[in-house]
Amino acid sequence: MHIRDIFKQQRTTFSFEFFPPKSAEAAGKLFDTIAELESLRPTFVSATYGAGGSTRELTNDLVVRLRDETSLNPMPHLTCLGHSESEIHAILERYARHDIGNILALRGDPPRDQPDYDRAADAFGYASDLVAAIRRFNDSGTHPNPSGFGIGVAGFPEGHPETPNRLRELDLLKAKVDEGADFIITQLFFDNRDFYDFRDRCRLAGISVPIIAGIMPITSAPGMARMADLAQGARFPAAVIRAIKRTGGDPEAVQRVGVHWATEQCRDLLDHDVDGIHFYTLNRSRATREVYTTLGVRDSMDLQ
Repeated sequence: MHIRDIFKQQRTTFSFEFFPPKSAEAAGKLFDTIAELESLRPTFVSATYGAGGSTRELTNDLVVRLRDETSLNPMPHLTCLGHSESEIHAILERYARHDIGNILALRGDPPRDQPDYDRAADAFGYASDLVAAIRRFNDSGTHPNPSGFGIGVAGFPEGHPETPNRLRELDLLKAKVDEGADFIITQLFFDNRDFYDFRDRCRLAGISVPIIAGIMPITSAPGMARMADLAQGARFPAAVIRAIKRTGGDPEAVQRVGVHWATEQCRDLLDHDVDGIHFYTLNRSRATREVYTTLGVRDSMDLQ
């Protein structure tokens, strides 16, 4: 089911993100996590795509397995980087055969071991080009759903690291929407003021599609540094840094602080009519489930 159609039925969406397992053992652990989160009835779940397509087949396999073996509505990430047009078309055909309803279209990051990667060789230079390609696929009538794929794109409340000009950044985001994107999922953030300002600037720029907020509960002190790398410079407010320092590094205390902070973010977002909340789970269920419990939510249909 298209996420844009879900928004016509649900006031707020709740969703989770997973990354593909790299071994049979990891796959088993991931599906244990998914089983725990499936009972929360998320609106959809997404599966990431490694830098340079390094986990392409793993992503494809995970998405198909989620579609075939669970009640979840899976949405694969798909990146421009490192792909020819024919490869993108083949991936779309496979997802269409398995009746996957939505795709998150991304430009993608180069592999860490190829910092000088030349994007000129890629068939699509920008996410807006990929959105247009998916729309052309939709128009071909190959997908069993007459409307084809629903399309999501990324937004950056704290600013895109490669686009310091914030006005230009909104122009690029609007280009993705104008090409046919149906909704936006943001990069993770820790200060809701950044999200509200981003949402207001989107509306002023004529971007009217739903904007889903990306939330990642802090689960460990070392994990904060990894989050900063993952989000390419996520800003940690002084208040959350102070709270983490008060724990003295105790792992359980750090997790309690992280869950509390994420819960307060979610409560405030809901109070300010957020379109949706997307949890970056890191393939774990505990923190996300604790946020749900503290919010008083049993599953994603509770707050409709």
